[in-house]
Amino acid sequence: MLQAADLTIRLNAADDVVIARLDLPAGTEIIKEKIRVAVMVPAGHKIATHDIKEGEPVRRYNQIIGFATRPIKAGEHIHVHNIGMGSFERDYAFGADCRATEFVAEPASFQGYLRGDGRVATRNYIGIVSTVNCSAHVTRMIAKHFTDDILAEFPNVDGIVPIVHGTGCGMGSTGEPVDVLRRVLGGYATHVNFHSTLMIGLGCEANQINDLLATQGLKRTDQLQAFTIQETGGTGKTVKEGIARIKALLPEANKVARSTQPASHITLGLQCGGSDGYSGISANPALGAAVDLLVRHGGSAILSETPEVYGAEHLLTRRAVSREVGEKLVKRIKWWEQYTERLGGEMNNNPSPGNKAGGLTTILEKSLGAVAKGGTTAMVDVYEYAERIKAKGFVFMDSPGYDPVSATGQVASGANMICFTTGRGSAYGCKPAPSLKLATNSALFARQEEDMDINCGVIVDGKASIEEVGQQFFELIVRTASGQKSKSEQWGYGEDEFAPWILGPTM
Repeated sequence: MLQAADLTIRLNAADDVVIARLDLPAGTEIIKEKIRVAVMVPAGHKIATHDIKEGEPVRRYNQIIGFATRPIKAGEHIHVHNIGMGSFERDYAFGADCRATEFVAEPASFQGYLRGDGRVATRNYIGIVSTVNCSAHVTRMIAKHFTDDILAEFPNVDGIVPIVHGTGCGMGSTGEPVDVLRRVLGGYATHVNFHSTLMIGLGCEANQINDLLATQGLKRTDQLQAFTIQETGGTGKTVKEGIARIKALLPEANKVARSTQPASHITLGLQCGGSDGYSGISANPALGAAVDLLVRHGGSAILSETPEVYGAEHLLTRRAVSREVGEKLVKRIKWWEQYTERLGGEMNNNPSPGNKAGGLTTILEKSLGAVAKGGTTAMVDVYEYAERIKAKGFVFMDSPGYDPVSATGQVASGANMICFTTGRGSAYGCKPAPSLKLATNSALFARQEEDMDINCGVIVDGKASIEEVGQQFFELIVRTASGQKSKSEQWGYGEDEFAPWILGPTM
């Protein structure tokens, strides 16, 4: 456990930097490191612990986070002004650190909704999925009809969720872009947290309903109904038809009650947004500790945001259950390098202004902290974006680093809960999956407590260990899966954050 009196945090004996625990004025003496701070260093930022020559690597977590762009003196502030990216070889060492999971003798349980196919939900919604932007408005109109007063008659139904987006046409009716969109929409339409779903199209769009259903191996049923505005006869008739169908579905959805189910049915989507210099010290490793507990109880967790594991992917390949699984991740990393180069960008474009203000300097540093969300258990498989997750345990799903797009893919893949760490602040939700947010520092938690579900800043403050907070968060996961509302649910977030990954040109 960190000591509350320490002015800085050292993460590894071999590191070239320590992290300021609070704003440190110029001249502050860091007794443990035998250095004096050269200039004011903001909380969460890095301080050089010894002289570093130009061109030499700079290490944090005993991993390379960049290279000195000029000579750096001991006590100097290390940030974008004096370190930058550089190429270096990663030792992928496939499977070298892979260990068999030690499952608990008596797995935890939660109060979930058992579905007819054996899956277990954490929420019980009815969904309305728009196949194209042209049917987004009627989708919202239908959902808005079902006010709180109407839904009060159906206490076991959590709500009616419209899933709308800005694409579905202006694209080819075959090829990767529409294939990805169909995977996403198919995953949402059949998501375990939806008791039943209406799928609504316009009728003439590229993303035809029949093609969507066929490519995803789906058929129309009482619980997966589909129709279009054109065949129904216009806006008013479509809205009336949709309302009537949901009225018929509500009594059936309300018959489903929570029952005791094993925690193995919990699947977490792991996200970080608005990261800061504390993310890799507090919230991310605390979430990783909770993930390790969940995996030991038979559950699953999905790490994603491929651009945000760049430079740290070798820590994941070392945990792969096989070389084949590890190579899948390397293949996705190479794709992203080529993708950004083709579009005139670079992987180091990822850290946002907020990330840098919080103390993160390069994508390498950000990634090394981000992978901590995935804990330490074996990586059992790697999936394409929105591909259905079939393996149990810790897995990786390819996605952009942009949180709404990444989380949308995770939910489509089967995540029935999202866990979101943040150092700068977030107000994110992700229906139909409840979203829990972990604050990296106590100042953020105090400032934005109405949006944060747990304060991991107590780790930085020296008041609790990573393991203790991980255990607390695991217990919160179980309570939330059982129906306790997250902060984002209390505010009603989650309908506007649906954001499929859009590939290819808009025609």
